[in-house]
Amino acid sequence: MASIAVMGAGSIGCYVGGRLAAAGADVVFIGREPLGSELAAHGLTLSDYRDYRRRLAPSEIVYATTAQPAADAALVLVTVKSAATAAAARELAGVLQPDAVVVSLQNGLGNAAVLRGTLTTQRVLAGMVPFNVVHGSDGAFHQGSEGELEVEDDARLAPFLDLFAAAGLPLRRHADLLPVQWAKLLLNLNNPVNALSDLPLKAQLSQRAYRRCLALAQREGLDLLATAGIAPARLTRVPANWIPCVLALPDALFRLVAAGMLAIDPLARSSMWEDLQARRATEVDWINGEIVRLAERLGRAAPVNARLVALVHAAEQGGRRRWSGAELLAALRPG
Repeated sequence: MASIAVMGAGSIGCYVGGRLAAAGADVVFIGREPLGSELAAHGLTLSDYRDYRRRLAPSEIVYATTAQPAADAALVLVTVKSAATAAAARELAGVLQPDAVVVSLQNGLGNAAVLRGTLTTQRVLAGMVPFNVVHGSDGAFHQGSEGELEVEDDARLAPFLDLFAAAGLPLRRHADLLPVQWAKLLLNLNNPVNALSDLPLKAQLSQRAYRRCLALAQREGLDLLATAGIAPARLTRVPANWIPCVLALPDALFRLVAAGMLAIDPLARSSMWEDLQARRATEVDWINGEIVRLAERLGRAAPVNARLVALVHAAEQGGRRRWSGAELLAALRPG
């Protein structure tokens, strides 16, 4: 069986790579030494909101701290943080086979292009992970919300399709992934709201004031996308353009409507919350910052998303990290 390398073994990388390994794939995880030590001590425990559970013993895990083992990989899943994409591409360029397939499973819109700029002989495809993964203790990784892996369609993915399906992570292929990426980014505009609430996603979204913060950010993004002539894909049972209206509903009515929109379990938290807890740099510049950059290209402003970027950067530097819904809403409203 063709080998798979996961470049950037963090929450997403360990979960997706772990599910593939549990299905019988030959997987090598490439990441930082502390996580390698954690997996060597405890193994890898995978779970999801649908009661899936599987543990890989330490002896079943191949973990490296350099890209060298990717030399044998037919497929490379890049799951590093967006700020590390260029460095990861340089590492991989020195070892990958020319016919390797590389899939970016990262936040933001431009990571595949960054990879293509360096990996000029490999086939690089954009991909997207629509669900949330929480890294618990002792090598535990939990998928806390629903969704399937999305990827650019390419014939060179054919040898891997059955394996992803067997792992419970079927690949949804698209001739044009950009509308899907924008739709996911609109949902991810909640990441700073969740991080600054210091609450689990389900608890945060149960409060109307926090939802109204997200609705402001989404409306701003949707207005700019309409100006740019970009129609986001439909990822949930509610079309993207309707979601801000649903978010603004009173709590009792929202619970009725949202029950059929997107499954989220009580353990789910945003990766941005995890980054703040670990005192790491977040990806806010590749999420809400994308809306700000789109506004700049259109000669417009995106004050709500720009404010969220600023608040998260302040939190990264030791500033306030816990806001009530009312306080955050007041900080985001114009004037």
